[in-house]
Amino acid sequence: MTSTVLPAVHQDDADLTSLGYQPTLHRKLGRYASFAAGFSFVSILTTIFQLFAFGYSFAGPAFFWTWPVVLVGQLLVALNFAELAARYPLSGAVYQWARRVGGEAVGWFAGWFMAIAQVVTAAAAAIALQVVLPQLWDGFQVVGGDPALNTVTGASNAVILGAVLLVATTIINSLGVKLMAHVNSVGVTCEIVGVAAVILALISAAQRGPDVVADTTVLEGSDIGAVGAFLVSGLMAAYVMVGFNSAGELSEETKDPRRTAPRTILSALLISGIGGALMIITALMAAPSLDDGRLATEGLPYVLTAVLGTFWGKVLLVDVAIAIFVCTLAIQTAGSRLVFSMARDGKLPASALLSSVHPTRGTPMWPSIVIGALAVAVLAINVGNAALFTTLCSVCIVMVYIAYLLVTVPQLVSRLRGDWGRVGQTMPAGLFSLGRWGLPVNILAVLYGGIMVVNLAWPRPEVYDPSGDNGLLLWSAPLIVAAVLLLGVWVRRNNIAAAKA
Repeated sequence: MTSTVLPAVHQDDADLTSLGYQPTLHRKLGRYASFAAGFSFVSILTTIFQLFAFGYSFAGPAFFWTWPVVLVGQLLVALNFAELAARYPLSGAVYQWARRVGGEAVGWFAGWFMAIAQVVTAAAAAIALQVVLPQLWDGFQVVGGDPALNTVTGASNAVILGAVLLVATTIINSLGVKLMAHVNSVGVTCEIVGVAAVILALISAAQRGPDVVADTTVLEGSDIGAVGAFLVSGLMAAYVMVGFNSAGELSEETKDPRRTAPRTILSALLISGIGGALMIITALMAAPSLDDGRLATEGLPYVLTAVLGTFWGKVLLVDVAIAIFVCTLAIQTAGSRLVFSMARDGKLPASALLSSVHPTRGTPMWPSIVIGALAVAVLAINVGNAALFTTLCSVCIVMVYIAYLLVTVPQLVSRLRGDWGRVGQTMPAGLFSLGRWGLPVNILAVLYGGIMVVNLAWPRPEVYDPSGDNGLLLWSAPLIVAAVLLLGVWVRRNNIAAAKA
C-alpha cells in the first residue's frame, strides 16, 4: 500500500476544510511576511514618535517602567492567542477565536468591537502623516497655513494626506495579498533598520546613564499623585502594544499557519517590546535636558533633532513616513480579513458582497474598500473637532482591549470546564501549547485585560478633556462603548431577522 504526501499548501487547505471552510484566499505568505503583519500594526517607530511626550509629561523618566509592565501583560494575552492560532488558523482571528470558545454571540461582539476599533485606528495612523510630511517639504502642506494638527489648516491638510494614504493602501490591498506582503515586508525592514539606527545614534550621544529611569521627581510631584500619574503615563504603552494578533488575521493566506502564526504573534510583540524599551531608555539618556519642558511637549522629535541634526533628522522622518504607510496598510489588511470572515459566516449586512473574493487575485476587495472609506470619514471629524477625534482614537483602544477580553475570558471558562484540554487532545502533535501553564497564564491575562480596560476608560480630564472645555468628553469612553454595543445589538438582530426572512 502506498500513501501520497500532499504539498504543504494543499495540506493547509485540507486543514482549513476540516474547520468548515473552503479555501478561497491565495496562500502566499511565509514566516517573515506573517511577522511583518503584526510588527507593522504595532509600529513602534510611528507610535513612540507620536506618544513619547504623553508618557513623559505625566511621570518623567520613570514612565519607562510602564513599558515593561504593559509588555508583560500583553505577552500573557499573546501566549493565549498563540494557542488559539495553533488550533484555529482562520481569517478574522479574534472573531473566530471568540466564536469557537465562547459561542456565536460572544464571537460576533468580539469581531464587532475589533472592526470598529480598526477603522478608527486606521484613521489615527493615517493622520500621523501630517506630523511628518510637512516637516520634510512645505509642499506637503497643500492647503497652506499652519501645519499643526490643532489648527483648521493643519487638520484639513491631515484629511487630504490621510485620504491619499488610505486610497493607496486600499488599492494595494485590492491587488492581492502578494503585493501587500511585499510592500509591508519592505516597509517593516526599513522600520527595523530605522529603529536600530535611532537606538545606536542615541547611545552615541548619551548625556547620562541608564539609571535615569530611576528619577521619580516628576512622578512624586504630580498633582494627581504618584500612582495616578504612573497609571496615566502607562496609557502610552497601552496605546502602542496592540495589533500583534494581526499575524493570526492572515492565517488563511499563510503557509503552515498552525506553526507560523503562533510564532509570529509572539515575535512581533517581543521584538516590538524590546525595540521600544531601548528607544525610550536611550532617548532619556540622550535628551539635552530632562526638565526644560520640551521633552514633555515635543517628545522624541526634540531629542532626535538635537542628536541627528537637520539632514539625518529628515532621513529619519522619511523612515517614519514609511512606517506610517505600512502601519496603515497592516491595520486595513487585518480589518478587511476580519470583516471578510464575519461576512463569510453571514454575520454582517451585505454579507454576500463583503465575503466575495476576486477570482484571480484571491483577495477580498470590498472589505478593504469599506474600511478605507469609513476611515476617511472618521478623518473628517478632525477638521471640525480635533478634541473629539483624539477622544475617538483613545476610546478605540478601549474597544481593542474589550475585544481581547471577549477572547481570553471564554478561553478561561473553557479551561475551567475542562473543554480546552479535551479539544487539545484532538490537535496534531507539536503545536504551540502552554500545557500546565495555560490556566495561570490565562487567569493573569484576564486580570490584566480587565485592569487595563478600567484604566483606559477612566474619566480623566488629562486624557479625555485636557482643555476643560467639554465635561461630557470625560465620560466618552463608557458612552461610546455603550453606543457601539447598542448599535451592534441592533445590527445583529436585524441581520438575524433578515437571514430568517
